[in-house]
Amino acid sequence: MKKGNIGVTTENIFPVIKKFLYSDHEIFLREMVSNAVDATQKLKTLAQQGDFKGDMGDLTIHITLDKDAKTLTISDRGIGMTAEEIDKYINQIAFSGVTDFLEKYKDEANAIIGHFGLGFYSAFMVSDKVEIVTKSYKDGAKAVRWTCDGSPEFTLDDAEKADRGSDIILHIADDCKDYLEHNKIEELLNKYCKFMPVPIAFGKKTEWKDGKQVETNEDNIINNVEPLWTKTPSTLKDEDYKNFYRTLYPMQDEPLFWIHLNVDFPFHLTGILYFPRVHSNIDLQRNKIQLYCNQVFVTDQVEGIVPDFLTLLHGVIDSPDIPLNVSRSYLQSDANVKKISTYITKKVADRLQQTFKDDRKDYEQKWDDLKLFINYGMLSQEDFYDRAKDFALFKDVDGKYFTFDEYKTLIKDNQTDKNGELVYLYANNKEEQYPYIKTAQDKGYSVLLLDGQLDAPMVSMLEQKFEKSRFSRVDADIIERLIVKDNEKKVDLDKDDRDKLTEVFRSQMPTDSKANYAVEVEALGENGAPLVITQSEYMRRMKEMSHFQPGMSFYNQMPDSYMVVLNADHKLVKQVLEDTKKSVGEQLKPIESDLKGQEARLAALHQSQANKKPEEISKEEKDDLQNTEKVINDEREKKNKMLADYAANNKIVHELIDLALLQNGMLKGQALDKFLKRSVELIG
Repeated sequence: MKKGNIGVTTENIFPVIKKFLYSDHEIFLREMVSNAVDATQKLKTLAQQGDFKGDMGDLTIHITLDKDAKTLTISDRGIGMTAEEIDKYINQIAFSGVTDFLEKYKDEANAIIGHFGLGFYSAFMVSDKVEIVTKSYKDGAKAVRWTCDGSPEFTLDDAEKADRGSDIILHIADDCKDYLEHNKIEELLNKYCKFMPVPIAFGKKTEWKDGKQVETNEDNIINNVEPLWTKTPSTLKDEDYKNFYRTLYPMQDEPLFWIHLNVDFPFHLTGILYFPRVHSNIDLQRNKIQLYCNQVFVTDQVEGIVPDFLTLLHGVIDSPDIPLNVSRSYLQSDANVKKISTYITKKVADRLQQTFKDDRKDYEQKWDDLKLFINYGMLSQEDFYDRAKDFALFKDVDGKYFTFDEYKTLIKDNQTDKNGELVYLYANNKEEQYPYIKTAQDKGYSVLLLDGQLDAPMVSMLEQKFEKSRFSRVDADIIERLIVKDNEKKVDLDKDDRDKLTEVFRSQMPTDSKANYAVEVEALGENGAPLVITQSEYMRRMKEMSHFQPGMSFYNQMPDSYMVVLNADHKLVKQVLEDTKKSVGEQLKPIESDLKGQEARLAALHQSQANKKPEEISKEEKDDLQNTEKVINDEREKKNKMLADYAANNKIVHELIDLALLQNGMLKGQALDKFLKRSVELIG
């Protein structure tokens, strides 16, 4: 029997292991089973090389739970260890048992990852004592037992063991009793060991007999030693990929399509990435890619391994070249990782391009599911935009699809304004914006449907990418001002009439702290709507962008800005103007006359003082200017009050305003009730 202290550089490594070294206690089982797999894989390599000539027999790894004894045992029939090897690989933490082995079999051992040594010590996160009963595969080897109670002290003595391999016996600590529950161990094995390359048995299979579940004699193998990504793509059918997807994500919809990754140079990488049916909430879809290292589950936090937008994909990536820290739980950033990220991006872009080319109709049918994913990629990664611009699509309000270039060709003749700028009209709600869409289409214009979660930032990006182009929502202004042509129709009204109309309608707009209304008069033709409400493209876009950029949140506090455009050509607007003149025209004449006189006087005062320095202007001149401005303001207020009092009782004015508000989904509550009652009165 031998006693000694484990060769560590710190006085007691175990508190460090328990608290800091491993990010998550549950990975102890992964480390234990991985070590057993490694020992088994080493035996296979030795047999292939002729250095082990015995009968390998059944290589299944067994996980055994003994609740009464409070032990969890991991047993393998791998290479085992001699007392000297335990001393070197277990007692000397600084060494890794795989180094010598890999050096000897470096050409054949690429698929073996050795974690004897430090990984083994994760057992002490959940155990107050750990035993190793092991017997080397070497001829004449003796079985030994190594015991340690979580201090640097260990004992090493002879043991009885008939077969080669190792039994790791974990005496589970009182504060970790949940690791003695069958369901908990089953859950962890399913999470970490589901695809390990050596059969792993946990308990026996059960069957229904005499009204209850009873154990059979057959081992319950919990893993698939040859998962789909390890197989040659040409040997697989679509149904194989769909079945594997269902294994990984039992509750998910069927995937759109998939990519089978397989690369040997300049790094090793295999895997299958699936394009899920992406729903609107990005965050719900993240962390669905599982990262493996030689079929051992590492993490589903793959940021850094794949570009951010590809975290929306589902599936598996397996690479021994992705460096892991001591717990395998955190990825380290290095050149290999960046190469892998670039490779995956290229493969994804190539697959999308190929799918688009091979069957465009099928691609178009999948576009609504792909759109969020592709837009996210173009927004977040410049080189992906360069690839994706050829297979990204626009969809118009009639459900037709176009590539960026196709759409530009379609609209460039008709939707270029007088300044040579190409205008992309779009709607984000086909039903709510129908009247605006119809008005645009009646002029022969095409309208895109941009109703996706990322379309607001996409619009801003595309304006920067496309030359001499801008995007305008179809309700951002009247169509004549969205695409201004040379033959713009002028309003056939004098300033006084325009002012009267403007004030009559402005005074009756809703008084709401959340909205500002400005009123203008335009000539929109006899068949145009009498009154149109539009929302400032700039302010609305700033508010939309504030959802994506926290620094812009102040835009959300600002009131919405609306433009109310009166159609001077419409008979109802003309009728309101005539009625205004009849009702209050005579009372307004003296006020308007006085206003004109005072405005002329103010202009003269400004002109006389324009060339003087402030100190050269006398107090009398300043007072005269101030008094004239006050008289003008008072007269305007009188005029506006007279017009507002008249407008308050004009049912046509209120009906036209409410119809426009209703068209924009802005008429609610008491205002809607009033509108309905007034409409009935007007019809009656």
